[in-house]
Amino acid sequence: MNCYDIVIIGGGPAGLAAAVSAKRNGIDNIVILERDCQLGGILNQCIHNGFGLHTFKEELTGPEYAKRFMEQAMELQIEYRLDTMVLSISNDRTVTAVNHTDGLFKLKAKAVILAMGCRERARGALNIPGSRPSGIYSAGTAQRLVNIDGFLPGREVVILGSGDIGLIMARRMTLEGAKVKVVAELMPFSGGLKRNIVQCLDDFGIPLKLSHTVVEIHGKERLTGITLAQVDSHGKPIPGTEEEYACDTLLLSCGLIPENELSREMGTEMDPVTNGPSVNECLETSIDGVFACGNVLHVHDLVDFVSEEAAAAGKNAAAYVKQGGSLGEPGRQIPLIPTSGVRYTVPKNIHCNRMDDTLTVRLRVGAVYKNCCICVYFNDECVSRRKKPIMAPGEMEEIKLNKQALEAYDGLERITVKIEEA
Repeated sequence: MNCYDIVIIGGGPAGLAAAVSAKRNGIDNIVILERDCQLGGILNQCIHNGFGLHTFKEELTGPEYAKRFMEQAMELQIEYRLDTMVLSISNDRTVTAVNHTDGLFKLKAKAVILAMGCRERARGALNIPGSRPSGIYSAGTAQRLVNIDGFLPGREVVILGSGDIGLIMARRMTLEGAKVKVVAELMPFSGGLKRNIVQCLDDFGIPLKLSHTVVEIHGKERLTGITLAQVDSHGKPIPGTEEEYACDTLLLSCGLIPENELSREMGTEMDPVTNGPSVNECLETSIDGVFACGNVLHVHDLVDFVSEEAAAAGKNAAAYVKQGGSLGEPGRQIPLIPTSGVRYTVPKNIHCNRMDDTLTVRLRVGAVYKNCCICVYFNDECVSRRKKPIMAPGEMEEIKLNKQALEAYDGLERITVKIEEA
């Protein structure tokens, strides 16, 4: 059995950034295991621009952004194995995987970094009634067909869900000559970035119908149309609001789910809101020496933040290995409690003595808020109020925690993050 200091599961933007960071922090014996035939992950099919503004201070396409990190990994001579499917990870960090070259094999790791990314919700999870004709795709599948395979899925398109991939595909299909008739969203707000709504829908005159969903699918062999209906505050269709749209293609962009089958099977404590592992200030999961970062931890809106988070995971995993399987004495654990409009925080708990001078805590709100504040409470005392003109679930927010301030606060038992009126 081969032994490695760090085994990284996933060779997308998170896995690459984590590997580069770990190598630069003094760990040489690293391997990346990637199930696809090339590194780069989902970025390889994201040929639109808008990547890299935070990380590289310039605007790049997805493949260009991925290439930057691939080049760094090559320069650092980081080992990787492609077409490799990880089957399981044991509690003692033994990774079982399979590929064409090595067959079934096992690797023993001093530390493991989970960077498997996320997947789209499929039609089966959406409970849309109707038959099963061809012409129904997830937005990500359609993106791959158009951008990598050079295949146009259809000519008359309806998109259900206003996630970022769906918004980007509305523009992409229009540019390829298809007619996107409408983007429907179940929620009363969009799930995508504001900039994508403007650049992908408004600029092309594509209507966005909030509080609407598909209630019927028409067609037997091939999709011929769908029925759209308005929904009430409980998400149930309102009788009499049905509209029919003739179309040959329905794209589903109804949310992303972290790829956490491996995490669950190894017994990692999971966060029911993010569907990712619960982590501490070092991005370490409940299993000693197993770290998580990127979309497998929680779904991000910008890949730049994925890389930033993954770099921290790589740095902490390197420290864990160099210190003989320890991050130091943890000391007292302080929970972060999301409430009053805040859905979750990452990390979920912190140990002051192990954190850096400044810790970035990322969070999402549960609704659209205008002229409100993100407030941080130490116990029952408000220590920070940051005014925001608008906040929406589609855009990630963050707060900064200062180690010195935490250690100076006598008797700190909990940190609460909430939304309050300005």
